[in-house]
Amino acid sequence: MVFLYAVRSNGTYPRYEKNDMWTRIRLAIVLTVLGVGQAFAQGSAYPNKPLRWLVPFAPAGGTDLVARPIAQRLSDRLGQSILIDNRGGGGGVIAAEIVARAVPDGYTLLVGAVAVMTVNVSLMKLPFDPARDFAPITKFAAVPNMLAVRAALPARTLQELVEYAKGNPRKVTWAMSGIGSPGSLGGELFARQANISVVNVIYKGAGPAVLSLLGNESDVLLANPSVFMPHLKAGRVRGLAVASSKRLTVLPDMPTFSESGYAGFESVAWYGLLAPARTPAAVINFLHAETVKVLNQPDLVAHLALDGTYVVGNTPQQFGQEIRDEIGKWARVIKDAGIKL
Repeated sequence: MVFLYAVRSNGTYPRYEKNDMWTRIRLAIVLTVLGVGQAFAQGSAYPNKPLRWLVPFAPAGGTDLVARPIAQRLSDRLGQSILIDNRGGGGGVIAAEIVARAVPDGYTLLVGAVAVMTVNVSLMKLPFDPARDFAPITKFAAVPNMLAVRAALPARTLQELVEYAKGNPRKVTWAMSGIGSPGSLGGELFARQANISVVNVIYKGAGPAVLSLLGNESDVLLANPSVFMPHLKAGRVRGLAVASSKRLTVLPDMPTFSESGYAGFESVAWYGLLAPARTPAAVINFLHAETVKVLNQPDLVAHLALDGTYVVGNTPQQFGQEIRDEIGKWARVIKDAGIKL
């Protein structure tokens, strides 16, 4: 408030002595603030053109299936189109790098996921820093992963799958939905815990991975339940267990890993929205507020619950802290388990 007295009410500026350094500094700050404010007021309100969301995995995967209904509802609120740009490959690195290097104006955003934001940094050399080069907006949702097998595989329970794999070492193909994804990391950890030897096959996302099950190209996949739902109902794949502490309400008959003899085993995916670092705080706060309003819409909550997904909608600060915490958590897990690409 003290700076406001540097300008007279008639719009003119008082005359200062040349040696009044602090007064001149205050005046410079006032002019800068007023200039920014006038530019913001006179310019077109954000957003004034379509937004672009980079989804780091292929269409029909878990990240894609969560992002699209949210994008549609947010588009309706903003009055601008939100273009979904699926850039699968590299464990999400390709899409994330595009956003990290984008102009920080709020028009190019990343639909972040566990692999991209917290795991890959411990598995590979990245062209960006997930904690430094992004401005978190909010976590959309979280969902426990589910293990499913192709319908023709003889295993009908998790224990039968383990027995089958032990009886056929290196003959069971485990589809991985991207390098470092929760499903792939969870699959690696489970194989070690169950002491089975399988062949890992990397795909550009859960969408192509589940297609490999349908085409009998692979045997097992641990991924978001949403990618399995239509195929479970049609009998084209068989769900064996859910990697959460309790059963999913949408699949009440499917046991957890703990109930199947693997106590404490959990694998949970999450998805959220991030902007390039240095995006103006006003834009971040605006996007956060509007996105949370969408996440609180009852029909969206019900829609996502059908796939075992629950909404979160935390603050940018909370989301950022979770990302930093998980980077440390997964670094320890990867090191202790000796997981390598």
